[in-house]
Amino acid sequence: MTTLADRWGIHPSQSWLHGRQPEHPVSFDEEHGTWDVYGYAEAVEILGDHKRFSSDFSTVFPGMADESQSAGNILQMDPPDHRKLRTLVSHAFTPKMVADLEPRIAELTGELLDNVAGRDEFDLVTELAYPLPVIVIAELLGVPGSDRELFRKWADLLFTDPEPLSLNDEDGEQMRRFEKQQEELQPMLDYLHAHAAERRRHPREDLLSKLVQAEVDGEQLTDLQVVNFANILLLAGHITTTMLLGNTVLCLDGNPDQAERVRADRRLVPSAIEESLRLLSPFAQVARVTTIEVELGGRKIPPNQVLMVWLSAANHDVRQFDRPDVFDPARDPNPHLAFGRGVHFCLGAPLARLEGRIAMNVLLDRFPTLRTDPANPPSFMVAPSTLGVRHLPLRTQA
Repeated sequence: MTTLADRWGIHPSQSWLHGRQPEHPVSFDEEHGTWDVYGYAEAVEILGDHKRFSSDFSTVFPGMADESQSAGNILQMDPPDHRKLRTLVSHAFTPKMVADLEPRIAELTGELLDNVAGRDEFDLVTELAYPLPVIVIAELLGVPGSDRELFRKWADLLFTDPEPLSLNDEDGEQMRRFEKQQEELQPMLDYLHAHAAERRRHPREDLLSKLVQAEVDGEQLTDLQVVNFANILLLAGHITTTMLLGNTVLCLDGNPDQAERVRADRRLVPSAIEESLRLLSPFAQVARVTTIEVELGGRKIPPNQVLMVWLSAANHDVRQFDRPDVFDPARDPNPHLAFGRGVHFCLGAPLARLEGRIAMNVLLDRFPTLRTDPANPPSFMVAPSTLGVRHLPLRTQA
């Protein structure tokens, strides 16, 4: 059976996307000195236990202990510090707050697609999947959405390293790449610092103002904490939706019968999005560090070991999902891990789902025919931890 991964040449390292299941749910990667976790049950165990499986990498990567990298970086925190910072912005992503954004998202979607009306072909990422979520998150934070080309440049810097994380860095090459990336991203931090400083002088009704005014344990966040936290919200707040939209369109394009089913019954749009998240998980991989010796998938793993948890593989685990290689827009239940699990469950998941639902419905309304062009195929992000298109040319005529 030819899979979507075979059709578009998705990197063979994610073998499960090509219909080949990993031999073991947990295995040691000697080349990189890390442990690969492929199984669904094993992934759920890791993501649900921050005491044994930490998000703090400073013990194994001393460079990450630098305050300039760690301060305010909610992705590399464990409770209670993680919970305190997450609480600061959780109100912005409550069901009501997200639902209140629906008219604005629909308005933006309409405006962006007005720009491609009458064209025979357009790039979904350039025209919709990138600008829509970045404008929404920029407006929430309070930075100009018109600066979105800057945000895209910075996001590209984060997701263009084709090399996997490694503990075997005797020649220092990985550290040099990391330092170079941080140097290239400094303009982004300077940009956010300037906006944060302006909010301290002139607060507004936006998320950035709330961050600079917030207190944790009676103390305000430092400028560095605000900037790093805002950085994560800005980049993670749009890149997931960008990949989600592109991957959903690819799934529908690769399964014409199911696409017609979804077109005919729009109640299936939300579940089709969930199925695309499972089949082509945008963030394919997350990492954790063992704090004690653990037994996982029949393997004993010492403390201070890096676990590469392949969410994408877990979402294809035959022990959890029936016919995992099949795109079924009505799959129910569908307990995929694309948004993670546990304390680090994606804060912006409700917003990404809403943006996806609105955008997909408008796309289906406006374009009775929407298909990929074999002569102009999509291009994908190269980082092994992500699975999403950078460009997705689509034909609008039969």
